[in-house]
Amino acid sequence: MNGEEMVEELEAYYGLPEEVKFCKKCVVSNQRPRGAREFTINFKNEKKETMSFTEDGICEACQYAEMKKEDIDWDERERMLSRLCDKYRSKDGSYDVIVPGSGGKDSGVQAHTLKYKYGMNPLTVTWSPQMYTEIGWRNLMNWITVGGFDNYLFNPNGSMYRLFTREAFLNLFNPLQPFIYGHKYIGPRMALKQNVKLVMYGENIAEYGNKKSDNEVPYKQPGFYSAERLDLDKLFLSGLSIKELIKKHNLSMRDVNPFLPIERSELVKRGVEFHCLGYYLRWTPQESYYYAVENTGFEPNPKRVQGSYTKYKSIDAKMDWIHFYTYWIKFGIGKATMDASQEVRNGHITREEAETVMMVSFPVIISRIFWTILRLLKANSGREQIKRDHLIYGRKKMGNGT
Repeated sequence: MNGEEMVEELEAYYGLPEEVKFCKKCVVSNQRPRGAREFTINFKNEKKETMSFTEDGICEACQYAEMKKEDIDWDERERMLSRLCDKYRSKDGSYDVIVPGSGGKDSGVQAHTLKYKYGMNPLTVTWSPQMYTEIGWRNLMNWITVGGFDNYLFNPNGSMYRLFTREAFLNLFNPLQPFIYGHKYIGPRMALKQNVKLVMYGENIAEYGNKKSDNEVPYKQPGFYSAERLDLDKLFLSGLSIKELIKKHNLSMRDVNPFLPIERSELVKRGVEFHCLGYYLRWTPQESYYYAVENTGFEPNPKRVQGSYTKYKSIDAKMDWIHFYTYWIKFGIGKATMDASQEVRNGHITREEAETVMMVSFPVIISRIFWTILRLLKANSGREQIKRDHLIYGRKKMGNGT
């Protein structure tokens, strides 16, 4: 069997496009999945929806980047933000906006802008990662002390966090999913607890390849942080339904509750709104970095992050590095591809320069922390089998270009 015949027999997993195409403007491929309402999806059976390209080969994220430059009246958008803040600003010193974040560059901009430019009184809320990096923890402290914010840091039950992360790693090859869930839900959960009517996120994820129409409204799509109802057969965590997860590990509802979405009816009844600051203000990650350094004490990583060339993105949690490595294996898209594509769209580098930094930042297995994380997750009892399975899995995927 020759190499060509072998490639023809390989399957494109997850329903991804059989033919790999790259955007003509940036360096992202059509293998990039769109953001999904993960808690409603059984990933064992579902196929992924990927970002769309025009007939001219331009990805949806690049299309929106051009809209930001040419078609949006940012002065009017800022006036809209002022009116929104006027509507919700408290008069008695109580909290009037919830700002979910980690203390990174983006949440630094969100909280500082709302408090010091628009006179809001934000409560910043943080869902703790499984393993902080040293710089991640320092930036969280700087956000609070240098930026000057009240903060609620939630650390979920460590044994449950570890269990769900382990299941997500083994079932989905996505160890970050439990953290992503918690980060999505901490904002609405705290809004209800504090009786705050406004939650403000940073940029809309549609900037990175979801439907352009998602950026045409200031609201965060409710399906990303809330559910119509809490049906344990139809809600999924770590590749299993909540009912399966409880049965498999003899858990109770109190064990899984922090990882469950809020019922939408409760949020509607209480009148909570969810907005993206990036709808009102032009959002540029590099500019956010400079702003956060100056105003909230944000510090970049001493070295470039694993698998990329930047020092200021995704530096909060060690699990991020494993997440981006597994993402590269599954979709052929690494952290460097994401960072370089974004910087091309924002005019900081050319496409040719992006191709170069992608090559020098080629993902490598993070040996210095990989087994440490597996030991933490107690997934290392069969670590040789895990390593062998995923190396084979990665070769199959790369052979098919997906």
